[in-house]
Amino acid sequence: MRERFYARMVQGRRGVAQRGFTLLELMVVMAIIVILMTIATAKFEQMVVRAREATLRSDLKVLRQAVQDYTRDKECGPSSLDEMVSNNYLRTVPKDPMTGAADWVTKSDDIALSPEQSCYGISDVNSASDRVSPFESTPYSSW
Repeated sequence: MRERFYARMVQGRRGVAQRGFTLLELMVVMAIIVILMTIATAKFEQMVVRAREATLRSDLKVLRQAVQDYTRDKECGPSSLDEMVSNNYLRTVPKDPMTGAADWVTKSDDIALSPEQSCYGISDVNSASDRVSPFESTPYSSW
């Protein structure tokens, strides 16, 4: 008698397992997947912006160091970024990660880095982007 009862229970479970999921269960799973995808997409976009900002900081540091090295070595500031490339202070002028082009804004001031400096040229480099950082609330052109 017990054997028949257990046999029917096992048979009944197989029947439930073969039926599949209900529409409600599928809708709940789909809703969870959509919520997770929305969160993941927002985080991914933030990470892309942070990576571009890190690249901008790094490029600005390299460009500014190259300007200083050129000015100290030649005792005259460079007249353009291309001049620094032709004199092997830079391999290439990097692209601005915010604009996607090598359109850096250069500043020329009458600031001497050493007493021996005889002429002036580029003294600083900034991004040409007019966008504002969502994390620091400052324009990229002021970095």
